[in-house]
Amino acid sequence: MKVLVTGATGYVGGRLVPRLLDEGHEVRTTTHDPSKEGPWFSDRVETVEMDIQDRDQVDAAVEGVDAVYYLIHGMGGGDDFAQKDREAAQHVAQALTKHGTSRVVYLSGIVPPVDESELSEHISSRLEVEDILSSTPATAITLRAAVLIGSGSTSFEIVRQVSERMPLQTVPDWMNSDVQPIAVVDAVEALVGALTADVGTRSYDIGGPERLPYADLLDRYATVAGLERPQVEVPLLPTDLVGFLAGSLTDVPTPTVEALVESLHHDMVCGEEDFRRDLLPEGYVLVGLDESFRRSLGDPRETSAADPATADPMGPMPQDPSWAAGGDDQPLLAKAADTVRGAVDRVLPD
Repeated sequence: MKVLVTGATGYVGGRLVPRLLDEGHEVRTTTHDPSKEGPWFSDRVETVEMDIQDRDQVDAAVEGVDAVYYLIHGMGGGDDFAQKDREAAQHVAQALTKHGTSRVVYLSGIVPPVDESELSEHISSRLEVEDILSSTPATAITLRAAVLIGSGSTSFEIVRQVSERMPLQTVPDWMNSDVQPIAVVDAVEALVGALTADVGTRSYDIGGPERLPYADLLDRYATVAGLERPQVEVPLLPTDLVGFLAGSLTDVPTPTVEALVESLHHDMVCGEEDFRRDLLPEGYVLVGLDESFRRSLGDPRETSAADPATADPMGPMPQDPSWAAGGDDQPLLAKAADTVRGAVDRVLPD
């Protein structure tokens, strides 16, 4: 099949494209800046210029492909992110309809079983994108994931960097909801399977073999990483303050961290696990949580010298964000002190 992968230079897209090529598919990717050096697999794909907010460029990128992977999310904060997500999805939906594209595969987030008024803004926006893509004549397959485990994953880097930089884990008393993490290699396998699955338009919850409270997830990571991180439950911490603290302690963009923290008020677990039957090869075994952590802790200095074509996709890869795989060199106590001062300024009046 000829496949368009939007977001191919992102965390998931950069791991998905090589798998699609290995399966024999012809892949087209997009770029904002054609003069910029592409990812390590660039010589094996067709690359076209596309701004997702430009309807004509989206139309041209979709023309002639059998399927589209939609791996774009507005996680940068700001009041207009939902509008931009909506317009981007509408541009793709219009192109799918115009060109008779047979399938679109969308990677989204777990939608907890609560009233829509209780959903975070980002989950609400992702659900709206799903609805827009599902309204086209194309078969629309949505994969909903909670926490992706793998070096460079936003969720994993928050866990890693907070754990490494704070000698004590302070956990809000409301952060007792369950999560169901999934290894990125398993998510990619499900994405590949969604391309040819004999199913109609629908969503799938995708998760790993374990569900556990978020505090336990932090504790499991510390154990695998060989860190001693006692936990202290702290009552009455506002959600926005927790998001600010976590964002300030990590190198992950703060608006992204704040959006993810907001979702932790609800269980982020699979409501069904049909993806194991419909999207994964027969006999496929999901990667366990501890093994996911171990494989994600590769040394980026060793990885930079390795061939990305044969490297473990769970570990660091060349196209991963600059803030991933170890963070910056600011001393832990200095960074923690700066964060505390910022928190005080945030909650105390002038």
